[in-house]
Amino acid sequence: QVQLVESGGGLVQAGGSLRLSCAASGIIFRIGDMGWYRQAPGKQRELVAAITAGGITNYVDSVKGRFTISRDNAKNTVYLQMNSLKPEDTAVYYCNVHWFGRDAWGQGTLVTVSS
Repeated sequence: QVQLVESGGGLVQAGGSLRLSCAASGIIFRIGDMGWYRQAPGKQRELVAAITAGGITNYVDSVKGRFTISRDNAKNTVYLQMNSLKPEDTAVYYCNVHWFGRDAWGQGTLVTVSS
């Protein structure tokens, strides 16, 4: 069973920073592509940032230059460093792992950015 445990959400003022962490099962983490998604109230879930098993990253345009995704294979953990946060970044953020056509999700962590 794959488990993803997220942490790091919270309340921050606009312009501030937060770092999200997601710890995953060992074997799956090493072979899987990892991603951070978010879902704001009344909106569909969207991919924010992703990193492949080989370390290739991609970002949604709205966060480019502000967010950085990284992975620490020794700790089986993926991070999302979020800088220059904006109120429109407010959402529940979910960690995802994709491997061999399968997906697993974390429970979500709430990020609230006040103006």
